[in-house]
Amino acid sequence: MAEYTPLPLILAAEQFARLPGIGMKTAQRLAYHVLNMQSADVEHFANTLISARESVRCCNVCQNFTEKETCVLCTDERRARAVICVVESPRDVTAIERAGGFDGSYHVLHGLLSPMDGTGPEQIRMKELMTRLSGDVSEVIMATNPTVEGEATASYISRLIKPMGIKVSRLAYGLPVGASLEFADDVTLVRAMENRNLI
Repeated sequence: MAEYTPLPLILAAEQFARLPGIGMKTAQRLAYHVLNMQSADVEHFANTLISARESVRCCNVCQNFTEKETCVLCTDERRARAVICVVESPRDVTAIERAGGFDGSYHVLHGLLSPMDGTGPEQIRMKELMTRLSGDVSEVIMATNPTVEGEATASYISRLIKPMGIKVSRLAYGLPVGASLEFADDVTLVRAMENRNLI
């Protein structure tokens, strides 16, 4: 930002820029917007963020975000506890629940294995997952993203679980509904061919 910009405005923009997906131009727009808000609204905005950070914790079963010790999904008696869907983050739980069609339970890793970033099994919620598997679990669905880290994490967890006699499956990947073959990348086409279904 230019030298004529007040330092507090620059510092506010830098804080917004630390958020994922927020570039410096968007961060500057947000900072200007906040400075144009009424003081009471800014205070309410800040207090809401602080309150969320202080009151939201990880569920003692699935590690998803919750206000209570155990989240609503884990206390729901209608959910199939024998099937655990393993995801990277709480956002993934929200996405799967929004889509519907899954009535099992979840386990949130809060990250993926990434040796280059110094993220090993101790930095994600692996220990909690392995503890859960000592119960009556029949299947673990690996629902990590199809990235290098996501595939490595799914493979690592799968190797740990298979000797326990628990079925391990992976989400199928392929062409999205309404997609055109000519615009699909090579990896997506290969996955779609590998995961083809009978009709």
